Amino acid sequence: MNCEAAQTLVDAYIDGELDPTGKLEIERHLQECALCSEGYQEQRTLKRAVGAGELRFKAPAELQQRIRFALRREAKAETAQRTVPLRWFTAAATLAVAALAVLVLLPLSRDRRSDDVVEREVLAGHVRSLMANHLADVPSSDQHTVKPWFDGKLDFSPPVEDLKAEGFPLVGGRLDYIDNRPVAALVYQRRKHFINVFIWPAVSGAATGNKAAERQGYSLFHWTKGGMNYWAVSDVEQSDLKTFVDLLQKAAAPAKS
Repeated sequence: MNCEAAQTLVDAYIDGELDPTGKLEIERHLQECALCSEGYQEQRTLKRAVGAGELRFKAPAELQQRIRFALRREAKAETAQRTVPLRWFTAAATLAVAALAVLVLLPLSRDRRSDDVVEREVLAGHVRSLMANHLADVPSSDQHTVKPWFDGKLDFSPPVEDLKAEGFPLVGGRLDYIDNRPVAALVYQRRKHFINVFIWPAVSGAATGNKAAERQGYSLFHWTKGGMNYWAVSDVEQSDLKTFVDLLQKAAAPAKS
């Protein structure tokens, strides 16, 4: 079993939905792969946290009263010929409050889970490129060679910048697979360290600031700009990676008229 298959099945494994063969295969993979094992532990922690009492949403007393009043008024209009026990209203109000809690918490949990999964995939892609000695499909320090290489291979055109003068020479580019889609991977170098920059179209066109993270000795930065998702990952010092990210964002910024 490879990492991609394990990440797809880890939820079913946590919920006890795999058959004995699938359970044995993923357990063997988790024992052998530290990255997937860490992701599995994080998924377990997240599921337990979502189910914990401290994350349950309790509606304010005013909102509960408004819900009860609205339900009571509606019931009176529909049942003028009969009397509905008050406890039915209370039960309905309780269900409404519970539904509100689900609507509030579920999107937050889903968004956080999605971010965690993409972060692990980005890190796995970086490590995989180093382990397999497959940094670039098009090895070149010329941005005018690397950028056209992606034409026809992706449904978007990734921006490719030349940062050699700033101490981050371009090494090349390749195709990778992140967040269930093909993406562009640009490779830069800082002394003896490599930096992978993964790029693909963003769902929302709104720009977002840098989000930094550290995982297993690697630094990661994520931002959205110009309708594109950017993930930069490397084992250089986080300050060096931050400098690189700032330079890349500045170089990619549209010129002011």
